[in-house]
Amino acid sequence: MTLPVGWSARRPTLDDVPAILAVVHAADTFAIGHPDFDADDVRLALTAPYVDPAQDSWLGLNPLGEVVAWAILDNHTGTGRELVDVFVDPETGRAAQAPLLDRQLARVADRAAERGLPALTVRCLVCPPEREWLAILTDRGFTHAKRYVRMRRPLADLPAEPPAPPAGVTIREVRAGDEADLRTFHRIYDAAFQSVPDYQPLPYERWRARLGDGSAWDEWFVAEVDGAPAGVLQSSDQARDRDEGFVKNLAVLPGQRRRGVGGALLRRAFHRYAAKGLSFAGLGVDLANPTAPLSLYRSVGLREVHSVDMYELVVPAR
Repeated sequence: MTLPVGWSARRPTLDDVPAILAVVHAADTFAIGHPDFDADDVRLALTAPYVDPAQDSWLGLNPLGEVVAWAILDNHTGTGRELVDVFVDPETGRAAQAPLLDRQLARVADRAAERGLPALTVRCLVCPPEREWLAILTDRGFTHAKRYVRMRRPLADLPAEPPAPPAGVTIREVRAGDEADLRTFHRIYDAAFQSVPDYQPLPYERWRARLGDGSAWDEWFVAEVDGAPAGVLQSSDQARDRDEGFVKNLAVLPGQRRRGVGGALLRRAFHRYAAKGLSFAGLGVDLANPTAPLSLYRSVGLREVHSVDMYELVVPAR
């Protein structure tokens, strides 16, 4: 599909970050009710290790030359599936969504050929209000892959101190700047997610390089059982603009599950968020993850607030 008469497309640069962010905020507000990106997220998307904006991203411009759409490809490991997002301003940019998606699918076909693969699977996210986007995807043969759920809880009702963890379980902060401690964290995280079908492991060096400056190590925790590391919790500041502490990853070694480790980690994180003046705690759940216990999350006060579905398509190389 081609762009409408008078519309155009060009490749983005970092100078376009403010215009892109305005589009993404409009798209997110329509899809989930609030912005879910900040300027740093846009910059990271455009400078990711396996993304070249000159090949893997497009801006859609209306006849006035205004940026009203942004298409970006993501693959943080350089292997496995490709994720494509096509953000549009719901008021002014819808006409660009299908044409930019078609350009990204063509790019995925090229990336498959560059990697010497017969095909690549591409995935796209769809929120419930995005009915037109879903129609575009299904028209091109996308099928439903799985669902994610976003959960949240208020922090005003927390007790003054977190309850004592189960016998033998202790929770401590990650030791900032301690490479051995970070390697332990990565080892537990990697081992805990090996059974997840969509898990794409990163070697320690690449995982460490993605962490940035570690400005919130005091919101990262390690759980030990009888003195041995058994579980970890990684926080993110991605929801601070909504007054929310966010649990990015929670991982417990298979042999240590159902001993209260996950609950103890979550409660400790919630109290840290509250101590910093935040009003809410949240996390996302992949419902296809066999280790994601909804009952645990509900037991610590988290409740579902919205969902997002993943659709996928196998794109032959060209």
